[in-house]
Amino acid sequence: MTESLVEILLRPLADAFMQVGVLVALLVAPFGWARLRWGHRLDDALVRHRQLGPLVAALLTVPPGCGGAIIVMAVYARGAVSYGAAIAALVATMGDASWVLLAADPVLTLQLKVLLIVVGALSGYVVDALGIAPRRRADLLPAARRSPAPSPPVRVAAMRLPAPTGLHDLGVLPALLWLSLGTGATISVPVTFQLLRPDTLYLALGVAGTAVAAVVFIRGGCQLADDDDETAHPTSMTQVLRHGGREIAFVTVWVAAAYVAWSLVTHVTGFDGSQLPLFGVVGVVVGALVGLIPGCAVQIVFAGLFLAGGMPLPTLVANMVSQDGDALLPLLALEHRSALLATVLTTVPALLVGSAMLILT
Repeated sequence: MTESLVEILLRPLADAFMQVGVLVALLVAPFGWARLRWGHRLDDALVRHRQLGPLVAALLTVPPGCGGAIIVMAVYARGAVSYGAAIAALVATMGDASWVLLAADPVLTLQLKVLLIVVGALSGYVVDALGIAPRRRADLLPAARRSPAPSPPVRVAAMRLPAPTGLHDLGVLPALLWLSLGTGATISVPVTFQLLRPDTLYLALGVAGTAVAAVVFIRGGCQLADDDDETAHPTSMTQVLRHGGREIAFVTVWVAAAYVAWSLVTHVTGFDGSQLPLFGVVGVVVGALVGLIPGCAVQIVFAGLFLAGGMPLPTLVANMVSQDGDALLPLLALEHRSALLATVLTTVPALLVGSAMLILT
């Protein structure tokens, strides 16, 4: 009974933290620092090269997470780029699911990222060529009240050297999470490279780490409530670590939920997933339709199911192309007409690319 409990419940919880959470942390920190150091230049590049808008917008989504796509949404809302550029970013982004895939299979993640950039840029150019451009709020104002789109603000704070980070400034829970991640890395990295076996210490640190992540997740309102234009342009390393901790907790909890759910299904029923509507043409359609759901939570679960063997690659790709990550949320607040149309438009290339992969594989 004890052995079954370990394999069904504790092992998935430990794997979520040690195999995903820790490796995500190793990526979040340097990417967060890079966003702090050079993030203000991304806005400038997008506005300077307006004629290449869809391509530049797709390239801005290369860093994992939703930061690049959120930047594009904010610039689009100001009227500085075309609607095609916004569509390109939404198609190209992998959202927070990219952390899960990057930690588990960097080569596959790179291949998928290249595919998404190409599909995203092409989709953006097609949208612009067809003249699809929903009226923004500014377009609905009387001509006398309109003003030219302001130039991107100079983010002086983003160019300052990072301020010293202290435990008091960071907060106890984020500091505890980062301490757990650092401790877990000393075991999980050697296990990843098969230098150590995942023994009792691995299990204990993993379960404890997932528990800390769950507390941070719950205290954060069970969502990335601060994933917006402000956090896409952090102004201090404290902000990078605090938001990064919430992002890691968010990913870890949802991956743990996917791992535990899949473990329960396979151990209790012997169900191998082949009977789920995630295979074949139906799977591609399901993956694309699930991508209509805003936010990253469901998409992270999808990535976890893929890694657990619960779905084929074409279904995952259809979902990746269709899903808009957390970038759709600020766009909904800024330009709801554009956001609602965008989430429908991104489903079209999702069905096409997913079906093509299904045929080729």
